[in-house]
Amino acid sequence: MKKSTLYWTLALAGGALLLRNATRVSIPKGAKAVRPFNLRKYLGQWYEIARLDYRWERSLNNVSAFYSQNADGSVKVENRGYDYKRGKWRESTGKAKPVFLEDEARLKVSFFGPFYAGYNVVAIDREYRHALVFGNDLRYMWILSRDPEIPDEIRDQYLAYAREIGYDTEKLVWVEHD
Repeated sequence: MKKSTLYWTLALAGGALLLRNATRVSIPKGAKAVRPFNLRKYLGQWYEIARLDYRWERSLNNVSAFYSQNADGSVKVENRGYDYKRGKWRESTGKAKPVFLEDEARLKVSFFGPFYAGYNVVAIDREYRHALVFGNDLRYMWILSRDPEIPDEIRDQYLAYAREIGYDTEKLVWVEHD
């Protein structure tokens, strides 16, 4: 399994100490991003059906994402979810860019300035209605749909593929949409 690695470089420039970072994004070993991939068809509203929980989404239901094209060609990412423990909506906005090739579904996403993480669409149907997304490693996974539900057969296919790569699908959080 490849891991996301953050490199820090210290440099002395003109008497000032500079701290610089670079982020490397990756894809779990054995997984392949969708290719060819049409980013324009991927834009729009997506509902989170399931995820491996992590601290930024903990206690969230009714989670959705809206992707739109920025003037510079990058993608604006607007995430929204209802924090049922605090009784309020939470939102975050970020941006995404292709990692290497425009027609490959490997994106790097940032919600925090220069820090990027892998966003790899590894399965998608022909109509771009349902998607399986892996992060940099086996800690991050999402099942997405254009609707708040997903057909059982597609869900089962995505779960089987994720298990084949090494994901513990028993730990998935199934998101409520009400």
